[in-house]
Amino acid sequence: MATKSKTKVNIRPLADRVLVQRVEAEGKTAGGILLPESAKEKPKEGRIISVGDGKQLDNGERSTFAVKVGDRILFSSYAGTEIKFEGEDYLIMREDDILGIVG
Repeated sequence: MATKSKTKVNIRPLADRVLVQRVEAEGKTAGGILLPESAKEKPKEGRIISVGDGKQLDNGERSTFAVKVGDRILFSSYAGTEIKFEGEDYLIMREDDILGIVG
């Protein structure tokens, strides 16, 4: 699975949000059956493209992220907000919506 993104995107998420691009969905099943676009399930895996500045804490400092640009992550089916920018599809989600880091 690979993403098909440019390396530099001019979107900077705010606060504790991250910009994610989904990995491409598998084109065939484990048994070798080719799937049409309409039958492919949206992957729940992606790569972090950019991160915000961190959530502002009560003491005025910013929280740090557990993830970084380039991390491959897992997230729930309904996580984030889908956006389209310069012909590419992305998700903006809170760090709390990330379930885990792959690898």
